[in-house]
Amino acid sequence: MSAVRSRSVWALVAAEVVSILGTRMTYLALPWFVLVTTGSATKMTVVLAVEMIPMALFGVPSGSLVQRYGGRTIMLISDLARVPLLAAVPILHAADVLSFGLLLVLVFLLGCFMAPYFASQRVILPELVGEDERTMSQANSFLEGGTAFAALAGPALAGVLIPFLDAPTVLYIDAATYLVSFLLILAFVPRRKPVPQAAGPTHGVLAGLRFLLTDTLLGPLTATVVAFGFLSAGISAALPFYAFDEFSSARIAGLFYTALGAGALVGSVLAIVVVRRMKPLRLAGLGILAFAFPLWALPFQPPLGVVFAALFLATLFTPLVNGPVIGVLTSRTPVALRAKVMTAVISVSTLAAPGGFLVAGQVIEHWGVVPVFALVAGGITVTAALFAVIVLTHREDEPAAPAEAVAA
Repeated sequence: MSAVRSRSVWALVAAEVVSILGTRMTYLALPWFVLVTTGSATKMTVVLAVEMIPMALFGVPSGSLVQRYGGRTIMLISDLARVPLLAAVPILHAADVLSFGLLLVLVFLLGCFMAPYFASQRVILPELVGEDERTMSQANSFLEGGTAFAALAGPALAGVLIPFLDAPTVLYIDAATYLVSFLLILAFVPRRKPVPQAAGPTHGVLAGLRFLLTDTLLGPLTATVVAFGFLSAGISAALPFYAFDEFSSARIAGLFYTALGAGALVGSVLAIVVVRRMKPLRLAGLGILAFAFPLWALPFQPPLGVVFAALFLATLFTPLVNGPVIGVLTSRTPVALRAKVMTAVISVSTLAAPGGFLVAGQVIEHWGVVPVFALVAGGITVTAALFAVIVLTHREDEPAAPAEAVAA
């Protein structure tokens, strides 16, 4: 059965859309709040880095929690816990007691729930749609589509609301989205029995990381994933500062993220269709190469329309990479190890992000955003080429396309 016909998957995607809507609004509202209250690009990037640090530190151990208690339970806990944590930022600011150090503590705690939440979504998917690699790739692309829609709507909504309500007030709305996501999961995502703890090679906190590093495909990809995490952080830091410094406009910043989200949304629709007709690794290899080229427009600071187009075209290809790769990753991983492997992947992918934010902040403070855009474009091009070589040389690991997909 097609993944997009599953009622349970639709419920999961709906919860994802609402939860990520809040997250994406925070991506703009929180750095904008720091820029408005401090005027410092360095402090802004410190806040972004601190939010990523827990994913690198606790992502691997959190896999054991997902495996023990089940993905649905961890998703419910993660959404509910983030409501008071995020709401505390505007509440304390209004009371004039929010120091920069306290803000970092709250942001750090928020980051603790990101890795287990993402891993829980991917652990639940095969329970809902089965073990077929292509179906899982399609389901992951569908979930990526929900994320892309939220990525499209969230920053745009935040960019419109900030001038009218101010950034602290928008953070209240962000907190409410986590509560709505909690209720959706509670009501519509079916309860599943957690995967039992296993002995032997699947036992232990580091079992997922060991599997990841020793797999002949996933091991080489790990290094490229770390590089992408570092480089992507540079773009995430540069875009809001570019909008703040050059245009003094939260709406422009929102439109930057809207272009990113729009590209990912359109790409997700394409991926849902194409992944049924093309081998996942071949699709990912070609998609990653196409992703890199539009980024070369950014260092030249072209007109805003060109910037929006470049961001749109780049992220148009990300679902053609993410969905297939996650589907292949899930199918290659033993069921008892999936939660630990997923959280290991998240930890590895975010390991270098805090460093990327901090380096970008220093470069922006001293030389502006142009060097950051140039370094990111060059670094991503090289890393994308390495990624493509790795996945395209492992195509023999994939099953042949089913007859009905080829004939379609």
